[in-house]
Amino acid sequence: MRIGIPRALYYYRYGALWKTFFSSLGCEVVVSPKTDRAILQSGIHYAIDESCLSAKIYLGHVAWLLGKCDLIFVPRMADMGRDKEFCLKFRALPDVVYNTFRTENVRLVTCDIAVRSGDSEMKAFAELGKKLGFKKQQVFNAYLLAKQAEQQAQAENTRKLEAALAKDDLKVLVSGHAYNIYDDYIGRPVMDAIRANHALPIPSDWVDRDSAWQSGGELTDTMPWMVNRELAGAAVQLRGKVDGIVLLSSFSCGPDSMTDEIMNRRLKNIPILTMTLDGQDGTAGMETRIESFVDILHLRKDGTVCL
Repeated sequence: MRIGIPRALYYYRYGALWKTFFSSLGCEVVVSPKTDRAILQSGIHYAIDESCLSAKIYLGHVAWLLGKCDLIFVPRMADMGRDKEFCLKFRALPDVVYNTFRTENVRLVTCDIAVRSGDSEMKAFAELGKKLGFKKQQVFNAYLLAKQAEQQAQAENTRKLEAALAKDDLKVLVSGHAYNIYDDYIGRPVMDAIRANHALPIPSDWVDRDSAWQSGGELTDTMPWMVNRELAGAAVQLRGKVDGIVLLSSFSCGPDSMTDEIMNRRLKNIPILTMTLDGQDGTAGMETRIESFVDILHLRKDGTVCL
């Protein structure tokens, strides 16, 4: 059985969990390639205009997987508990994908994660394994291995953060969803531009998720979106350890527009640059803004300017 996983959206958050679960059951996992212009254009073709850039990219990855696997994994994710909701697009994702590609005879496999309604992650994966025809013990063992892989990935991020903070380099926190930061077509150029200007980019997801969520309450205790609250919490924890913050979001993302505004207003005494990814080919404008911002950070660190 070949299970396709789009390399987009929460693949960058839960990829280790998903891949290990399916491979532990003996499935062949097919992950779509890194985002390029063709995948983006394909997603733009299939998506409605009002979709955020990240959702358009996701549809492009789904389109690439058509005909290359038996089933495409598209989970339905509502929440992980009280005050830990996902953006609504994750709740509707299986329906959006099915209706978008229904004429291409798309075959999906999904699971429902909605902790507040009694559908825990473990229960969701148990039902997922049952759908695929595996025995209960097989599924349970695969889930345990998958959680271990996820924990190892998070532990590796913690080690990366500790190593980065120990360096003397000028440090820039890049605050954004992992699916934006790590996407090769829209996010990697930003990270590369920061490095090219002699600064060290630190992705926000290197901060432990649980502690970041707790710290996010210092900026706002009413934010419903779990990951956005983690972004705010990561900024709270690192604002005294980095020299500046880049707020990275995709065009027309509703939760990010609110979160970025809150951080701009409530994070004091640290320079912040807000950048919106729009999928344009040219990078000159982005590179110029990064260069100017990092130059200011260098001058501020040297005591030449005071902000």
